Amino acid sequence: MNDDVNHLTNDEGPGLPYRLFDPRSYYAERRWLVGSGGIGGKAKGFAFSHAALQDAGLEGEVRLPDKTYVLTTELFEEFMDRNDLWERVHSTRDANQIQELFLNGRFDDALSGVVGKILDDIGGPLSVRSSSLLEDDVHLAFAGKYTTCFAGNVGSPSDRVDEVLKAVRVVYASTFDLAAREYRRKHGIPRGTEKMGVLLQTLAGGYHDGLFYPEIAGTGFSKVTRRPSPRINKDDGLVRLCFGLGTRTVDRSFARTYYLTNPALRPDGTRPADIASRSQEKFDAIDLESGKLVTKGLEEKLAHVQKHHKMAQTYVQIFDGTMFHWIHADRDDMPFSRHIFTFEDFPRRFPQFFERVKKLFALFECRSQLPVDLEFTYETAGDSFTLVQMRPLAIYKDLGRVLVPDGLPEDKVLLRASNMIANGKIEGTRHLVYVDPDLYGKDTSFYEVARAVGEINEHLDGERYILVGPGRWGSSNPALGVPTRYGEISNAGCLVELGLCDKGMCPELSYGTHFFLDLDGDNILYMPVFEGMEDNTYNKRWFESAKWVAGGHPAVRHYEGTFDVFLDGETENGVVLAR
Repeated sequence: MNDDVNHLTNDEGPGLPYRLFDPRSYYAERRWLVGSGGIGGKAKGFAFSHAALQDAGLEGEVRLPDKTYVLTTELFEEFMDRNDLWERVHSTRDANQIQELFLNGRFDDALSGVVGKILDDIGGPLSVRSSSLLEDDVHLAFAGKYTTCFAGNVGSPSDRVDEVLKAVRVVYASTFDLAAREYRRKHGIPRGTEKMGVLLQTLAGGYHDGLFYPEIAGTGFSKVTRRPSPRINKDDGLVRLCFGLGTRTVDRSFARTYYLTNPALRPDGTRPADIASRSQEKFDAIDLESGKLVTKGLEEKLAHVQKHHKMAQTYVQIFDGTMFHWIHADRDDMPFSRHIFTFEDFPRRFPQFFERVKKLFALFECRSQLPVDLEFTYETAGDSFTLVQMRPLAIYKDLGRVLVPDGLPEDKVLLRASNMIANGKIEGTRHLVYVDPDLYGKDTSFYEVARAVGEINEHLDGERYILVGPGRWGSSNPALGVPTRYGEISNAGCLVELGLCDKGMCPELSYGTHFFLDLDGDNILYMPVFEGMEDNTYNKRWFESAKWVAGGHPAVRHYEGTFDVFLDGETENGVVLAR
């Protein structure tokens, strides 16, 4: 098996150029390789993007991080052997125990000197990124399954080395994270085939009074399979932007989504209150004193943002509880005011940014013969665009239009949706699992609810069941939705998110996050249902009157019967039916 072709077979097909691309020379010529093993998928995508930009003459228009060193899989295997970890990590499913095994592991003594020289060469903050042999595959992205760490590269030489080697251990440990294990199990990847490379990459951004971060960070997707309106062209792609480090664009956090068919369209609606409730208010940065990742609030750092970012008025606004005002508006007459990142004027002031993203989508799709997923940073001063990652986009398998049956009895329609629908159907599934929104959040047992859902998910392995719950599945904030892990919803065939905005639990229609990439890669259908919205139905009476079996928590119910799901992505109409 050729590690550097990312374990793919050398078959004929549209992805041939990317599949056959040899990335080693890019790193070897720059003396950025440590070890003789495989370099993994993330390293391959980065080298491929450099070759494409160079051939197209775009190196002056699109920057790359100054340094990207690769700790090859040889070092991972040596670490596993040296610390006798191959069997030990599979003897437990306790995430804390797994990480402890790695944090206590020893490297070859010579590696400290090598890493010290790398840190001197990088000279500033860096990211410590996973680059496994299976990661960023043409078919399976492993999005979010492995860890990325940040290091400030501050302090004494020994402290800096220790910090980075600890981060490498954390990345190694994520190879055996329960979500990664479940993902491999679900997709039939044999145990022992995964090996981890690590990238030590210059962090794109700037120094701002003790903090380091990029002004804007984003992700881009050259294809859209889930769209808020039929007016969106699926081939135009989208971007998600946030202020600061890009952690908020890939997680189900608040970020601004732009569909490139029409960047003025807001998938979260046009009502100021809705926009305010789903807009970014905090940002992530590296604290240059401690070297750690920190989170700062916009209100707390407003003067800082205005001082260091002259175009802040294009993405920061004041919300007075009723309407928006520009950042320099007089606040004296406002009974209430809150600063938020709306990115409202960004498309008008920076049209060249969107044109550049379109150009990159076209270039990388043409060169790879695949849809692509990008990560980047952008500085408004100087129109500076830095590409951080390019990888194949594992997209949802759209099998063609699905027609929703006509004349459906309303008492049989359990749920109806009219937004973010992709074509798909499930007929005759026997199971529906439901988290009662009236009981969820009555106390602080949020995680017990998630574990109860996980127990049913494990029991229904092999069944494409329907999972219904309030707010966002997999939310990191349990007040916004059930904080399930990947392995606790992995067997679902359709996820339904109930939008109960009066309770503060609204789906975040964030196509392009790791959550949605998982749905696409796993062929899981998705429906957001907004209670009270036109053309949306939440048949609460059925859920209260139908027979159900209690789950492992009072809020969790398991219904057995015969259920169908029909999703028509052309008309944005989706239903869940009980026969």
